Amino acid sequence: MFDEIFGLPAHPLIIHFAVVLTPLLAGASVAYAVLSRWRPMLAWAVVLLAVGAPAAVFAAKESGESLKEARFAGVDGTLSQRISTHESFANPLLLSAAGLGVAALLLVYATSSSRGSLGDRFGRPVTLVLSGVTVLLAVVVGYFVFRAGDSGARAVWGA
Repeated sequence: MFDEIFGLPAHPLIIHFAVVLTPLLAGASVAYAVLSRWRPMLAWAVVLLAVGAPAAVFAAKESGESLKEARFAGVDGTLSQRISTHESFANPLLLSAAGLGVAALLLVYATSSSRGSLGDRFGRPVTLVLSGVTVLLAVVVGYFVFRAGDSGARAVWGA
């Protein structure tokens, strides 16, 4: 399923979704967490990115595994080491992106006012904790998306 798109290897095409959507999720989530005035404007973007970014990371991970199996299964030496380094960031990135997605969705839900209420659904302390977790996970996601992209570029370009 994640092998090819129009005869081209899927991984180099799919990763662009993950490379764009994941940092956007991190940035929008941090902005939503710390800029309460912007929450009404950012809510739908955060919700869509919270679903789309982890899905893009999952698709990138699966397509990378398919690419490795199809074209690089017998590779050894320096290239094999570079591919393994790149591959080692896939699961941490997927888990942290999924965690950020869940935290961001919970934060949006917690801060959206219920009927007839102007305040947070679960109170200010819960909102502060969710905001802190969201910001922390955004930093973790930023680290792993950078490391995965950098190691992938080094594997391809040999730098």
